[in-house]
Amino acid sequence: MPWGFQVTFDVADPARQARFWAVALGYELQKPPPGFDSWVAFAERIGLPRERWDAMAAVVDPEGTRPRLLFQRVPEGKVAKNRVHLDVHVSGEHGGTEAGWNLIQEHVRRLAEAGATVLHENHDEAGRCMVLQDPEGNEFCVQ
Repeated sequence: MPWGFQVTFDVADPARQARFWAVALGYELQKPPPGFDSWVAFAERIGLPRERWDAMAAVVDPEGTRPRLLFQRVPEGKVAKNRVHLDVHVSGEHGGTEAGWNLIQEHVRRLAEAGATVLHENHDEAGRCMVLQDPEGNEFCVQ
C-alpha cells in the first residue's frame, strides 16, 4: 500500500510562498481546523507562542487528491541549487504541440506576475519547458 506524503519547503516567508504556489498549482491556502475562523484563533487556543504564529503555511489541492505543500520558516537562506524541484504540468494532452506551448507561456506569464523569475527555455529529449524560480529562488519547471 502506498503512503501519503506532503512536500515541505524551508523558506523565509511561509505566507508569501504559500500564496505563490497556490497560483502555480491551482491549489488553495489550507483553511484552519473546523471550529476556528482563523489560524491565529487556532494558534491562541493551542497555546502556540506568538512568535511562531506565522512560522508555517500550507496549500492543498482543492480536490484532495494531490500532495499538500507545507512552507516552514527557517533562519538560513537558500545557498545552492535545489536537489529536488517541482515540474508543473500545464500542457496536458497538448504536450509537444503549439497549443501546449501556448498554455505553458500563458502560465509562465501568470507566475511572473505572482513573483516568479523566468530563467530560460529548455528544449531537450524530455520535451520543451520553461525554467523559473519562485519568489525565494527555488527552481522549478513549467511544461
